[in-house]
Amino acid sequence: MEADWEFEVGGDAPVIEALWAGFVDLRSQPERARHLPQAAQFPALGEALSRLNVADSPVWTAKCDFWPHLEAGEFDPDELDAPSGGATHAMGCYIDLLPRSDQQWVLPAMVEKACKRICGLLHAVPLGCCRVDLVIRRAFITPDGMDLGITAYLTSCGESSAAAAKTLEAALAAFTDALGTAQR
Repeated sequence: MEADWEFEVGGDAPVIEALWAGFVDLRSQPERARHLPQAAQFPALGEALSRLNVADSPVWTAKCDFWPHLEAGEFDPDELDAPSGGATHAMGCYIDLLPRSDQQWVLPAMVEKACKRICGLLHAVPLGCCRVDLVIRRAFITPDGMDLGITAYLTSCGESSAAAAKTLEAALAAFTDALGTAQR
């Protein structure tokens, strides 16, 4: 499986707002993730959100979105390790991740190490036609404090929408598995 990471923390770079107006805190009831509009569109996203918000998860989620159809210019079939003709349809999602403990990613080197480990675990997954991009961002977890978080972008493709969906579902499962393993 293809995976990469990068820092995007300077200047006008986007930030993760944990307490945004539509925030739904899934930490106390992770099963509520299955009732989010994005989960109604793509149930595998709801399952991933539920798994990422359980009490023993190293992270919790602040925001997500799902894109059922990506245009040809919005992804690169080569970066998804897609065979010739295997990228007719594409879809994707993102999940904003924040550390379960305020001390988890205090220093940039800590979140960098976590991202490298996650990518290493994902590279070992024999899954093509998809990728995960981890973007380290500034995060506002409390109104008066700034920390670091990760926006995880998952993209998949296939010869059909159903094939792309099946691959994205597998990629989400592999990602949540890797995230749990990386923090142990």
